[in-house]
Amino acid sequence: MTVLVTAGAPASAAQPGPAVAEPQVPEAVGPAGHPGTPSARPDPSAPSTTVGVRLLDAPVERRDDTRAHKYVVDHVRPGTTIKRRIVVQNSSEIRRTVALYAAAADVTKKGFVLAPDRTENELSSWIDVEPAEEVLAPDEEAEALVTITVPRRAEAGERYAVIWAEVAGADGRNVRNVGRAGIRVYLSVGPGGEPPSGFEIGPLTGKREKDGTPVLTAEVRNTGRRALDLAGDLRLTEGPGGLSAGPVKVEAGTLALDGTTTVRVVLDRRLPDGPWAAKLDLASGWTKRSATGRVGFGPVPVAATSAVDRSGQVLTGGLATSGLVLVLFAVYAYRRRARVRQPVAAA
Repeated sequence: MTVLVTAGAPASAAQPGPAVAEPQVPEAVGPAGHPGTPSARPDPSAPSTTVGVRLLDAPVERRDDTRAHKYVVDHVRPGTTIKRRIVVQNSSEIRRTVALYAAAADVTKKGFVLAPDRTENELSSWIDVEPAEEVLAPDEEAEALVTITVPRRAEAGERYAVIWAEVAGADGRNVRNVGRAGIRVYLSVGPGGEPPSGFEIGPLTGKREKDGTPVLTAEVRNTGRRALDLAGDLRLTEGPGGLSAGPVKVEAGTLALDGTTTVRVVLDRRLPDGPWAAKLDLASGWTKRSATGRVGFGPVPVAATSAVDRSGQVLTGGLATSGLVLVLFAVYAYRRRARVRQPVAAA
């Protein structure tokens, strides 16, 4: 029997967040679920269609696995049944019916990829959510039970799905707003212990983009036998004048088996060239790796000015003009005195 511990955080709406598999923007659909025409648009003044969902349980042996507190992450033998509790919340301003179901997902070079609508795959066909619907008042929460029944003849391997909470609202005759939020499922099936997880971080490289933005990059390769959700932080120390920077949060997304990805950390434009002592820490659950190196980003570009500084020319011109005025005034005064001194002719 699997012992569970409390996991997760307050239910989050269908917006980016740790408990959400991926936000789903409201979609326009026509009668009988067919796509609506481009002219059909949801009414901005209509009540929002937002919903939140979070995982309530995690296996006690994964209490230190941060992924298991956000997603269903487990390794089981064929013929095993596992259960997880989830909490769903109606984040709309009105009473809503929330549909609960599982749908297909996959991990590719693009990351964790969601199948459209209620597309089914092998893992989602093993998942049952009870109840299938909940009618909730605004901000009301309710618990639901997720049961995953693995067939006895299931082949070994890792499978992916999403447990969705979905609300829909009518907006006119032919437009329907749909909002949903989900919890990812990473289920490994096979005999014996869990397949190993691991990854390698390549050399750290610094460069500066054309607009002057410094970027640190590193190639990461999945060397294990499970998909990874990489996140971590970057620290820069021993910079010019003893400067340091960070930690800067890093998100690398989901990395497939045998997959590679380039981690890009965008930094402040004002960051000096270097050199810097860089340390990149990445983790997927309890699998952690670090990489260090000396990096530089190139000189900080000088901001171009729209007008040329002509203050020296203006000052020189002003002095020359003032001198000319003084000369003319002296000539005028001399001629005036000369005329006054001339003798007056006799009558």
